[in-house]
Amino acid sequence: LTFHLLSVTLLASFGSSMLYGYNLAVVNSPAEHIKAFYNATWSQRYGHGLAPGPLTLLYALTVSIFALGGLLGSLLVGVLVEQYGRNGALSRSALLVLLAGGFMGFSRELGSPELVIVGRAITGLHSGGCCLGAAQPPPHGSVLYSHSQGDGEGFIFPTGSVEGIFICLGVFSAQVLGLPELLGKDRFWPLFLSMVVVPASLQLLLLHCFPESPRYLLIERNDVCGATKALHRFLGTPDVQDVIEEMKEEQRSLSSVEMVSVWQLLRDRSVRWQTLSVVVVNAGMQLSGIDAIWFYTNTIFENAGIPVPQIPYTTMGTGAIEVVAGLIGCFTIERVGRRPLIITGFCAMGVCSAGITVSLLLQAALPWMRYVSVACVVGIIAGFCMGPAGVPFLMTAELFMQSHRPAAYIVGGSLNWLCNFTIGFIFPFLQMSAGAFCYLVFCGVCVLVALYVYLIIPETKNKTFMEISHIFA
Repeated sequence: LTFHLLSVTLLASFGSSMLYGYNLAVVNSPAEHIKAFYNATWSQRYGHGLAPGPLTLLYALTVSIFALGGLLGSLLVGVLVEQYGRNGALSRSALLVLLAGGFMGFSRELGSPELVIVGRAITGLHSGGCCLGAAQPPPHGSVLYSHSQGDGEGFIFPTGSVEGIFICLGVFSAQVLGLPELLGKDRFWPLFLSMVVVPASLQLLLLHCFPESPRYLLIERNDVCGATKALHRFLGTPDVQDVIEEMKEEQRSLSSVEMVSVWQLLRDRSVRWQTLSVVVVNAGMQLSGIDAIWFYTNTIFENAGIPVPQIPYTTMGTGAIEVVAGLIGCFTIERVGRRPLIITGFCAMGVCSAGITVSLLLQAALPWMRYVSVACVVGIIAGFCMGPAGVPFLMTAELFMQSHRPAAYIVGGSLNWLCNFTIGFIFPFLQMSAGAFCYLVFCGVCVLVALYVYLIIPETKNKTFMEISHIFA
């Protein structure tokens, strides 16, 4: 069971979560090349180049429109999964990525900045539909247990955390490919953006090797025969009748449950603290500054005084640490608990955000402070990956009963994408107006979210919904 389910999770994450991470970081390295292309195209069309303000605005739109596409995708994914199943939704989303890759890959040849922007929006649509657990094996506290024979001991692996690891791998792969020796040169940036077609193509080729989700086949399609065959593949045993009966019981229980809408969730006083907690944690996760780090790492390091030739390698080093931090968070979340990880993560990010401000203010007098800036960026990334990166999605599932859970995911997912768009769009202007003090905004957000979690949100590990609800009450 563990091997087959993990294989499906890895395949889904490779073509969705990894692409999400890749698209977060892919615009960082070729930023100046893309701006030069926009400026040259504008000059050819209208006889004059773009002023710095409009050029920054156009590039900020290119970066942030990915999140608007993600918002739309997150709202449509429920329909796709219900209509086509997990595999069907993933394959159709992968086709969108092939289209987006074509747009971005041929944008310079066609002299069209619009194709870059549209391509970014389409990749966001794909990520919104696939990345955050919607079309993948659900992260509703799902844990894979691998027990040795007889003693019941083994490892514990939360499937939802696989997404976080692949997001880190996607960011790291974009940083590696963005090196000057690879695709970091001016002539290669369209190819760099269009590399999203590689994991999408592999996912399309391999998806047919895996059966559809047994739960989807039985509960949604009432296909007992198909669910039985899929369980035979996953379990590796012909005796699956007990599991079929369990799913039939779940089907009967779900048929009697009336799902609440988003509006009903927001008005339900019995879960108001749970709903507020989802809002605070999901919004705080994106407003913590991590998106600014991912989108504009090279610019941040340049302002910190890192020599330009060293910046790509410094950025790649932060990505490697990010992957390690993600693995640590993945394998400790079930042992340490959700609450300690998310509080520690936000506190570390807040301290490091303040540290960037201090180092930038002192770097003129103390040149070695540039390395403090790099250490603080690493601290923000590590703090995020070990806690805030994956915990909010698990907590959202654990704070609500089944009838409220879909609406809660819509609220949390929508806030994620809206705040992602906000940071991606306003950060260049915030940096221009506030200078080094712009990071204090992120520091304040991190401290407030950590304080809220400490005072309000209980530990959800190994607790039922009724126990959690009683604690909130």
